[in-house]
Amino acid sequence: MSKAAEIDIASVSKVYGATTAVHAISLKIPAGSYCCFLGPSGCGKTSTLRMIAGHESISSGDIRLGNVVVTDFPPAKRGTAMMFQSYALFPHLDLVDNVAFSLKMKGVDKDERRSKALEMLKLMQMDAYASRRPAQLSGGQQQRVALARALITGPEALLLDEPLSALDPFLKIRMRAELKKLQKTLGITFVHVTHSQEEAMALADLIVIMNDGRIEQAASPRQVFEKPATAFVARFMGDHNVLSGRVTSSEGGILTLVVPEGQSFSVRGTGREVGEAVDIGIRTDRVRLTAAEDKTLGFSGIVSNIEYRGSSVKITVFGAGSDDFTVIASDSDYFAKPVSVGDAVSLSWALEDAVLLGRVSA
Repeated sequence: MSKAAEIDIASVSKVYGATTAVHAISLKIPAGSYCCFLGPSGCGKTSTLRMIAGHESISSGDIRLGNVVVTDFPPAKRGTAMMFQSYALFPHLDLVDNVAFSLKMKGVDKDERRSKALEMLKLMQMDAYASRRPAQLSGGQQQRVALARALITGPEALLLDEPLSALDPFLKIRMRAELKKLQKTLGITFVHVTHSQEEAMALADLIVIMNDGRIEQAASPRQVFEKPATAFVARFMGDHNVLSGRVTSSEGGILTLVVPEGQSFSVRGTGREVGEAVDIGIRTDRVRLTAAEDKTLGFSGIVSNIEYRGSSVKITVFGAGSDDFTVIASDSDYFAKPVSVGDAVSLSWALEDAVLLGRVSA
């Protein structure tokens, strides 16, 4: 198996006619890491993956794999392998010939390519099915064969386009664990596109959150969870509420902002001017259903929805300019003092559970 390579994306753009799908993004993906591109449909994540693979031309900028600029290389010369969402297996070939196909194209003799293909099928625990055809396999088994086929060329980076989207929820979780284990075993760089926050959090060393062709944040899962960079990241990851307002004062490392409904809130932070628009994020699992002693660390609102989730209860509140301010309460806390839809409630949180959010420059 080849060594892992760092992937360096330098000011890369993708333009389709009058539409810019990717806006001059720059990113370094460390060698041997598991990187997940995450974002809503149409945010540019798949275009970026396809540009790394060479299946999509680059409008401007460069991509470097290790020490080699691969911007103008065809896919087969890049040292990457791509696994497509549809798996794209050949229905008329058995599993050995499916896996060995790229070696056949390279002119490797039959015995050598079949022995290598069997080795890869063994790695995927699929060697017992070697003589079967794809139609005789389950979705999870087909996925393992597609992985074996992508890995047989010994790539420095494996590129995965929504590889788990076709699987049922239980199989998704199992395959997630297998992908992580495989990446650690092989030690090569994995770049994985997904629109599932849970998938990215479970798999990635580096999460790259994209929106509208730009990178909103590139950081470890813990950093993204605890310190979302922007209001988009806070909302998209779903673990922070966002309140938007304007700065009214900045003293001693504490900013105060006022929201359009008139309430004032405090957050640690500096470098913002009075009158400037700001967003703050508040952890959903740190909000308490109790009145705030400090009025800038809480507000009163009306309960609009309640969802029981087993170990926790999700309570949605209308107030402070937000129509979906979320509280995640433990089941024991909630049932000790339950509330109903339509009830007026007081909410509070600690200063350290609020974070000042940034903006992505256009």
